[in-house]
Amino acid sequence: MYGSLLSRNLRNKASTSWFSSSNLSRYVHSLPFATVKAEELSASQPAEVLNLVQGKWTRSSSWNTIPDPLNGESFIKVSEVNQKEIQPFVESLAQCPKHGLHNPFKAPERYLMLGDVTTKAAHKLALPEVSDFFAKLIQRVSPKSYQQAFMEVFVTQKFLENFCGDQVRFLARSFGVPGNHLGQQSHGFRWPYGPVAIITPFNFPLEIPLLQLMGALYMGNKPLLKVDSKVAIVMEQMLRLLHDCGLPVEDVDFINSDGVTMNRVLTEGKPRMTLFTGSSRVAEKLAVDLSGRIRVEDAGFDWKILGPDVQEEDYVAWVCDQDAYACSGQKCSAQSILFMHENWGKSSLLEKLSGLAARRKLEDLTIGPVLTVTTEAMLDHLNKLLKINGSRLLFGGEALQNHSIPTVYGAVKPTAVFVPLEEILKEENYDLVTKEIFGPFQVVTEYKQNQLLLVLDALERMHAHLTAAVVSNDLLFVQKIIGNSVNGTTYVGLRARTTGAPQNHWFGPAGDPRGAGIGTPEAIRLVWSCHREVIYDNGPVPRNWSTPQPT
Repeated sequence: MYGSLLSRNLRNKASTSWFSSSNLSRYVHSLPFATVKAEELSASQPAEVLNLVQGKWTRSSSWNTIPDPLNGESFIKVSEVNQKEIQPFVESLAQCPKHGLHNPFKAPERYLMLGDVTTKAAHKLALPEVSDFFAKLIQRVSPKSYQQAFMEVFVTQKFLENFCGDQVRFLARSFGVPGNHLGQQSHGFRWPYGPVAIITPFNFPLEIPLLQLMGALYMGNKPLLKVDSKVAIVMEQMLRLLHDCGLPVEDVDFINSDGVTMNRVLTEGKPRMTLFTGSSRVAEKLAVDLSGRIRVEDAGFDWKILGPDVQEEDYVAWVCDQDAYACSGQKCSAQSILFMHENWGKSSLLEKLSGLAARRKLEDLTIGPVLTVTTEAMLDHLNKLLKINGSRLLFGGEALQNHSIPTVYGAVKPTAVFVPLEEILKEENYDLVTKEIFGPFQVVTEYKQNQLLLVLDALERMHAHLTAAVVSNDLLFVQKIIGNSVNGTTYVGLRARTTGAPQNHWFGPAGDPRGAGIGTPEAIRLVWSCHREVIYDNGPVPRNWSTPQPT
C-alpha cells in the first residue's frame, strides 16, 4: 500500500530529472551514512534504532516495536533503555563541565569546527538523493504529503546554510563597555550551560530536533537528545550524517526510552537546561521536577481572525485549509479556531473551505493517521461541541473509510464545527471549545462589528500563545488586535497564516518566561546560552594612593 501512496504523492521537485526513479534508485543505496531504506521498511525487514552514548552506538536489553501508521505492521524496532540501564547517560551528562565543551575562553576552535560540519551537512542535505531519503523516511513514520515532508527537509537544510562557516562564532559575539577609570572595562559574553537535554515530539521528526540540537552545540553545550520513539529513526539517521560530516561522536548522546525512564535520567543526571517541545501537561511536570531549569515550546490552541475587509476569497480559503488540515492538523501551529467577521460570514468562504477539505485524501497523504488522538476521541469531542446551543457541523465529522490504519491512531475526515461566539465565552463551554485536538479539527465562529471586544476576551482567556494570524489589510484593525494579544509568532495582513514557519524568522510562544524559540540567532542565544559578565580592572593604581578609612 505504501509504495502506491508514494508514487502518487505531491512532489516539490519531482518534475526535475534528478527525481526520476532510475537516478534515485542508483543513489539511495549508496548513501554512506544511511543504515535503512525508507521504501523497504516492513514487518519482514524491520529497521533497528539504536542509542548513542559516550561515543558508541549501543543496544539495550529490550525493543519497542513501532507499528506502521498506515497498515499496523511492526516495521521498526527501537532499542529502548529501561531504568536499570540509564547510568551511562547520567555519567555522560556529569562528565561535561558547567562551562561547556567550548566557550569564548576555552577551545574556540570548536566554533570553527562546527561551522565546517554545518557547511558539509548543508551541502549533503541539499543533494536530491539525500533530501528525498529523509522526506520519504519522514513520510513512513509521520505520514504527510510528500510536499509537506520535503519542505520540512528543505527548511532544515536552509537553516544549516544560515549557520555555515563563521556564523557559529558570530553567535557568541560579545560586547564591551568602558569602565570608571583607566584599565577597567566590562565585557558581556554568551556562556553555555554545559550538560543539556532536548526532548522533541513526533510531528516534525527532523526539523525540530535538528534545529535545537545544532543550536545547543553551537553555543558550547553537550546535549542529550530524546525524540519520540515513533519517529526516532529520522534523527538517528541524521546523527549518522552529521558524524559523516565530521561531528565528533562524543558530542551528542541519543537516547530512546519511555517517559518515566527519561524523567529519571533528567532527575538523576541534572542537566543544566532542558528544552522541551510537546504537551503543556508534561511541560508543567518537568518544570517542577527540574526546578525550573527548562525552556518550553508547548501546545498551541492557535487562532486566526478574519477582519472586516473581504477580498481574495479563494486565497484566504486555501490558506485556512492549509493551516487547519495540512499534516492532518498535527502542527503545534495549526489553526484551531477561526473568528470570521460577519462580512466573511456573508461570503462564500465556508463553502470554499468545505470544497477544499473534500479534496484531501489518504492516497496522497493530504489527510492521514493522527498519531496521538484516536478516532473515537476526536468524534467524542465533536459530539460534545454539537451539544452547545447553536452549534452545527460544517463539514467532516466522520471516520475515514477503506483503510488499514491501526485503531491506536486516529483517522477522520477534515472537520469543522461552528459554535456561536456568545456560547464559546460561557464559563461552562470555554474550556471545552478551546481544548486542543491535535488532528484535522477546527472550531469556526462569527463576530459582528460591535463584538470585537468579545473576540479579544476570548483571546485573553487562552492559556497557550504560540501562533496566530490576523487576516486583514485594515491597519487600524490589525493594530487593535496586535496591541491586545500575546502570541509569540503572529502573522498579519491579507496573506497571514498560522503555519509554515520557515527558517528565517523566530518561531516560539510569548507570555511565558520559560518560552523557547527556534531557528534564528536570537532564538539560539536565548535558549542555549546565558549571560556572563567579565570585568577587567588592570590598573594602574593611582600614584599617590593610600589605604582609606574603613567603610
